[in-house]
Amino acid sequence: MLKEKYFTKNNIDEVSQNFIKEIKFLRKKHKIKIKKKKIALLILDMQEYFINKNSHAYIPSAPVIVPRIKEIYNIFLKLKLPVILTRHVNTEKNAGMMKKWWKDLIREENPLSEIIPELLNKKAIIIKKTQYDAFYKTELERILKRRKIEQVVITGVMTHLCCETTARSAFVRGFEIFFAVDGTATYNKSFHKSTLLNLSHGFAEPVLIKEIIENFAKI
Repeated sequence: MLKEKYFTKNNIDEVSQNFIKEIKFLRKKHKIKIKKKKIALLILDMQEYFINKNSHAYIPSAPVIVPRIKEIYNIFLKLKLPVILTRHVNTEKNAGMMKKWWKDLIREENPLSEIIPELLNKKAIIIKKTQYDAFYKTELERILKRRKIEQVVITGVMTHLCCETTARSAFVRGFEIFFAVDGTATYNKSFHKSTLLNLSHGFAEPVLIKEIIENFAKI
């Protein structure tokens, strides 16, 4: 089955803990310490296109992660740390392989391209992107480096596409990455699990949202 609701309100903690257990041996090798004043929150593509049940691209587990993203989002804003949301939109000209691969485009004029209202705030930065990689032909790197950011927390959708690609891209640009196990979602558990395994081996430290929050409290 391509789509499954592997995260629910009742099981997200248990499922996330099981993910962590399966990559525990890799997490131990690269324990990253949070730099409170040099960290930013990235929230990728939390748009109606993926969150609205009436959309053909609906991700069943995505609505479940919204409260967790919202929680860490509010903490970052309170601490005056950068919160950057991406909005994926395409035109025929800039879509490239996205159109060839998916036979569909998220056009800016489509109401489903809008970021969900729960995550809109005047203090947050919104950037538009055209590919999986949030750094590709965007202002993201410039924004982060201008603010002397060295670490990013990656949340949003889809775990194995835009979130994973952006994590890899952040790594090669010299950023340390915290990848939110329970703050990202995709179409099924296998996709999610594979991303965590791949990233924990070579690119990022998979973490629970509560681990980030608890670490902030200790600093």
